[in-house]
Amino acid sequence: MRIPQTRMGRPHRLALLACCAALIASGGAAAQDYPNRSIRMVVAGAAGGASDTIARILAEKLPPLLGKPVVVENRPGAGTTLASELVANAPPDGYTIQFITNSHTINGALRKHLRYNPIGDFAAVTLLATQPNLIMVGKDVPAKTLTELVALARKEPGKLNFGSAGAGSASALAGELFKSVTGADLMHVPYQGGTPALVDALAGRVQVLFFPMIDMVQYVQNGRLRGLAITSQHRSPLVPDIPTNAEAGVPGIEAGAWYGIAVPGKTPAPVIARLNRAFVDVLKDPAIQEKLAATGSELIGSTPEYFARYMIDDIAHWERLVKEKPELAID
Repeated sequence: MRIPQTRMGRPHRLALLACCAALIASGGAAAQDYPNRSIRMVVAGAAGGASDTIARILAEKLPPLLGKPVVVENRPGAGTTLASELVANAPPDGYTIQFITNSHTINGALRKHLRYNPIGDFAAVTLLATQPNLIMVGKDVPAKTLTELVALARKEPGKLNFGSAGAGSASALAGELFKSVTGADLMHVPYQGGTPALVDALAGRVQVLFFPMIDMVQYVQNGRLRGLAITSQHRSPLVPDIPTNAEAGVPGIEAGAWYGIAVPGKTPAPVIARLNRAFVDVLKDPAIQEKLAATGSELIGSTPEYFARYMIDDIAHWERLVKEKPELAID
């Protein structure tokens, strides 16, 4: 497991210090017998999706460490904001936790009227894992490398399109970041979820995808899609022949998925520490490591403080893109 580096400006550091101060102040109220009943883990994705898959892998191994069952509750909808709003308003007692993803911070950057504060209404527990995107093209697209894709998109503006899981989704933002950095002119085609975008890419109706590795590797391995790069600092053992985006000549487009655990704001510090220990210990289990490695995930297992900084930094990252492209903001 490793902890990636992050960068954070002074305003974000001050916000983090304020959150930490509130967290410490609330610690004295923690129940010493936590947990004494089952814990629900809220997942914004639908059953069988990428988030649900990883959440259930972890939930199966947590009861021996926590002494109580961890029950996965799927709350999809509204670009993952339904799940986040539920957790933000739940009692801060550690019995409602959220399997949180990068959609949470993307929403914090894009959506103008959230009914919760994506930082202040949550307390970080741990950053579990990161997962790079695969940049893929249909087999009929003539580009064989990432630089060839960029050149083709510049030469024939608007001819190529990229599919996403919907406006404001992580895959949509990854494509917009690619366009911003490279100057490639790709038309965005938003879908109601990642599956229909994938179906149209396999059928040749969509030319480019920017999706996390989980569930995508099989299509690259069987030749139905052509992988041009992964958005990571190093290659993946699942697709060792596919270069990183920097190796492929296009640095600065690192955008993938991440997975973590958060709880309602003002959850007592001892409860957060208890959850952190349990999740970090689960990630040390060889069987869990093997299962998550098979999804293309890189395990982290961070401290709560690190994950809090990570989320603040991620919001700032996407806010910079929205400032450059205000049309991406969602009312």
